[in-house]
Amino acid sequence: MARPRRIVLVRHGESEGNADDTVYEREPDHALALTPTGLVQAAEAGERLRALFGEERVSAYVSPYRRTLETFRELRLDPARVRVREEPRLREQDWGNWQDLADVRLQKAYRDAYGHFFYRFAQGESGADVYDRVGSFLESLYRSFEAPDHPPNVLLVTHGLTMRLFCMRWFHWSVAEFECLSNPDNGSHRTLVLGPDGRYRLDRPFERWTTPQTFDLWG
Repeated sequence: MARPRRIVLVRHGESEGNADDTVYEREPDHALALTPTGLVQAAEAGERLRALFGEERVSAYVSPYRRTLETFRELRLDPARVRVREEPRLREQDWGNWQDLADVRLQKAYRDAYGHFFYRFAQGESGADVYDRVGSFLESLYRSFEAPDHPPNVLLVTHGLTMRLFCMRWFHWSVAEFECLSNPDNGSHRTLVLGPDGRYRLDRPFERWTTPQTFDLWG
């Protein structure tokens, strides 16, 4: 099995929805573009990733949302060294189709009280639903490592919540641990690095907004 040396997760640059949440009343979530700031963030991320990858090959998976596709484009990776495909399982958490702003803000308040992992938006997904499809993607990713010529780098261009849930699934974090983590900044990345012991480690942690409160597993 040719396991990659690095698995890099990148959050898209700032989108129109990040800058102005009223846009969700007029545009579907998947169609929101990057802002000028988001384009700059993506370009800066590209500089860092090109330095990281050097001349090594990359297997890239990109969420099919406009903002993630635009982010990948602005990374300006060498197409001769990158094998890229859209991956719908890496899409953003579904909040429903056309969104009523007042209702979404109310539901976000409910989610904050109920918990980001278990709360399901009325016409969309819970964090647990996203976790399940990320798990399905991981099964496919593991199978791809069986190719003897698999590239030494994997790149995922995705969304903040999806990044956290990917790491939760990979590292077997608890729900309580997930709940205390913040999304990475737009255009930032985290890297799973393969160590000499054959285990992956995160290059830097996600920021915490609170201390995890766990139920006592053993009573």
